[in-house]
Amino acid sequence: MSRSLKKGPYVDEKLLKKVKDIKPGDKVVIKTWARNCTVSPEMVGFTFGVHNGKQHIEVFITEDMVGHKLGEFSPTKKFVRHGGKMQKEIEKKPSK
Repeated sequence: MSRSLKKGPYVDEKLLKKVKDIKPGDKVVIKTWARNCTVSPEMVGFTFGVHNGKQHIEVFITEDMVGHKLGEFSPTKKFVRHGGKMQKEIEKKPSK
């Protein structure tokens, strides 16, 4: 369910304060645990370290990401693969 339009998007105030203190050209990674924070236009050009539950994954914000949540770009589950033994045999065969 999306957030109410009258409330507007949720943007973490502490995160915006960190963005305003840093210059856009700096190569500083801003660490954050606020996965539910919406990406705003002020964040474009910065690199965020978004926590996935185990570590911080670096995410460079571009214009296409505005309006999405930070957590969308930091997956929390690692995909292993399907198949088991049969999949391993298929991968071992050299493809022509």
